[in-house]
Amino acid sequence: MGTRLQAVIRMVTGMSLGLLLAACGEDLGVDQSGRKVPAGRLEGQWLVINYWAEWCAPCRTEIPELNALDRQLGDWASVVGVNFDGLQGAQLSGAVQALGIEFTVLAQDPSARFGLPRPQVLPATFIVDDRGRLRERLVGEQTAAGLSERLAALQVEK
Repeated sequence: MGTRLQAVIRMVTGMSLGLLLAACGEDLGVDQSGRKVPAGRLEGQWLVINYWAEWCAPCRTEIPELNALDRQLGDWASVVGVNFDGLQGAQLSGAVQALGIEFTVLAQDPSARFGLPRPQVLPATFIVDDRGRLRERLVGEQTAAGLSERLAALQVEK
C-alpha cells in the first residue's frame, strides 16, 4: 500500500508541476497599454526584439524605421520593443507615446525566454527565428530596409 501511495503522490506532483510550467508559458507579460501579451500571439513568428531608452538619441531616430518595418512584416514576423530602463505602467506608456512607438512594447524583458544577453549599448536589436532561437544580434541604429534584408537572408540560411 505504501508503494502505491508513493506512486500516486509522484503522479499528482508531476501533473501539478507540468500544469504550473505550462501556465508560465501562457503569456509574455503585459504591453505598454497594460494588456496581456499571449505567447501564442508571437510563437511561430520571427521576432525583431529591440531594446531602447528615452535618453538614447539613436533609439529615437530608429523608432520610425521599426514602426515601418512592423507594418511591412505581416503575420510571419513582428517587431517587439523592450525598454532598457525597465519602465513600467504609466511611465512606460508615456515614454512609448512620447517616442511615437507603434509596435508592441513588453513591460517584462523576454531575454530569459529567448536566451538573449543583456545589451551593453543601445540601441540593440535581436532577431529570433520562428522556433524561438536567437539568430542575430545587431548593435546600433537599424533601418527597415536593412532589417528586412537580414530577415530574408536568415530565412534562406535556415
